[in-house]
Amino acid sequence: MFSNCSRQLTSQFSNHLKRLQSTLIIAEHDNKGLNPITQNALTAAKKIGGEISVLVAGTKCGPAAEALAKANGLSKILIAESDAFNGFTAESLTPLIISTQKQFNYTHIIAGASAFGKALLPRVAAKLDVSPVSDVIGIKSPDTFVRSIYAGNAIQTMKANDPIKIISVRGTSFEADKLEGGSAKTETVPTDGCATDMTVFVGQQLSKSDRPELTSAKVVVSGGRGLKSGDNFKLLYDLADKLNAAVGASRAAVDAGFVPNDLQVGQTGKIVAPDLYIAVGISGAIQHLAGMKDSKTIVAINKDPEAPIFQVADYGLVADLFKAVPELTSKLS
Repeated sequence: MFSNCSRQLTSQFSNHLKRLQSTLIIAEHDNKGLNPITQNALTAAKKIGGEISVLVAGTKCGPAAEALAKANGLSKILIAESDAFNGFTAESLTPLIISTQKQFNYTHIIAGASAFGKALLPRVAAKLDVSPVSDVIGIKSPDTFVRSIYAGNAIQTMKANDPIKIISVRGTSFEADKLEGGSAKTETVPTDGCATDMTVFVGQQLSKSDRPELTSAKVVVSGGRGLKSGDNFKLLYDLADKLNAAVGASRAAVDAGFVPNDLQVGQTGKIVAPDLYIAVGISGAIQHLAGMKDSKTIVAINKDPEAPIFQVADYGLVADLFKAVPELTSKLS
């Protein structure tokens, strides 16, 4: 009987704690639409429990806010519009997040572990004098998180004791939350003090491609140093066109100048987890594996039977890629 009472009290206490949790998600967007990693962050926030709000900061970010308002389970959408947020620099967004935190007293602040989140959250954590928890791949409780360390060779479970948890989540580890079934209310937050002369946004050039975006593609074809030159990446482009796939590359291929660095997959590049990952001429260095080993099915093509990539591959083909890839492409309708 005492044991039953103890379990009931523990359950009630746990539910009470969950009700006290409140999470602020920092939306990543381009004013017109959301970056998919924001939907992954929504799923992570729901695992924490409690009320969930989303901060949408930009210049004309109404469309992004409208899309988010459709998500189920949100308490409110906070909108901050100002020319200060042109370029979404960390220097202008940090004071906004700090002031929003002071106004609403959130227990958790979450963003995706993207270039945007990696630039912003450490600055926010420093201003709040707390330790950020980066690259989270699992949430066990509101204060206990699972993260990948040592280039994915070890998994760490850690408990955060800070009163405010600053968390970046790996998008590939959480399913994208659907933007449907909800009707969250919107609220405008003040943007005073967000303008800064520490940095000035000059401009940006976005690469355009008819192929799927690398981090969200269902199929990815990646090439390594084994391709020998940038011209030979045409073999992969032809294969990718047949599979409606994105094209990636190892760091060795990028450093050799074969392809631009926005194609890099790995620890210092993009993290991908497609349904199918085809590694062509990639040896499988630990830094590359850290960026793609969560793929559902991995196919490796390499002439070296001892290449480390075969240790993580579901299917391996020991062959000359210059013969194997064109043959594979020709057999695809």
